[in-house]
Amino acid sequence: MQPFVSVIGTTFIDCKGFAAQAYQPDGRNLGSIQFVHGGVGRNVAENLANLEVPTGFVSSVDRTGLGDEVLARLARVNVETKYVQACEKEGMGMWLAILNENGDLAGSISQMPNLGALEAAVKRHGDALVSESTHIVLEIDLTEAIARETLTVARCHNIPVYGIPGNLDIVQKHPDLLDGMEGFICNNFEADQLLGIDFTHLGRADQQAALAAFAEKHGLRQFVVTLGENGSVFYDSRTKEAGYQSVFPVKMVDSSGAGDAFFSGTVMGLVRGLTLAEAVVCGTKVAAWTIESPENNCQTLSVKMQADEVFQQLFVK
Repeated sequence: MQPFVSVIGTTFIDCKGFAAQAYQPDGRNLGSIQFVHGGVGRNVAENLANLEVPTGFVSSVDRTGLGDEVLARLARVNVETKYVQACEKEGMGMWLAILNENGDLAGSISQMPNLGALEAAVKRHGDALVSESTHIVLEIDLTEAIARETLTVARCHNIPVYGIPGNLDIVQKHPDLLDGMEGFICNNFEADQLLGIDFTHLGRADQQAALAAFAEKHGLRQFVVTLGENGSVFYDSRTKEAGYQSVFPVKMVDSSGAGDAFFSGTVMGLVRGLTLAEAVVCGTKVAAWTIESPENNCQTLSVKMQADEVFQQLFVK
């Protein structure tokens, strides 16, 4: 059966400032400023489509030229947007980001969209959109109502859900939302908060043990934590396999979007039947290609995927 992944999440417009020289937090910095399409859910939807996974997006945008531009860009890569709600205002969020001379995030401010329209859409169309999907991607920190409605309907249809955090606000208050989820991917700093331990500074074996304990407690089938330049650790509760994946060498341009890219590549591998250990290789590759791009998404993912020997070996068995 051909997969179809519905992504439920936010749309943002990102304003990024790139420092041309050593960034001075208290001084004036020369560089360049760009506006790019963003939002965790939107980034993942575009990535999956560029990785040749049939994808739908469930979100909200402003009823403006900018909102039309967001939809047009997604349409160009064949993302289905029939469940995207057009709002008079606050349908999209904004993210102001400053990147230092190395392309690393030096500071940011996020303005969330009003999630009322998205919540109403999920309540109204939840059964239809889930029944049309083979897999769901859920930005878990939208509202509790969106998360619970999505998870309830998905369980009724026996559709697996992969969760990705936004700011941990919702999932920290309601950790039971992770119970029985097919997969969850976060970074090490988020794991520090979620697990309530200093996960970042544990050794690899202890990190894997912590993942296993948390996953088993919540009935979480697959759990991955990214470690930035140090790779990622993972645990599969079905096979009881725990492991570590190192990164691939990259030429850093912009690190923002890397986490969304890792998630996208990993989910792509999983929905196409790879093991978790194999899927995180895909995630690591996609993150590396995105880090080398000046935008939140690498526009040539399909070409790179087809030309990459590691990728092709994974899918041609």
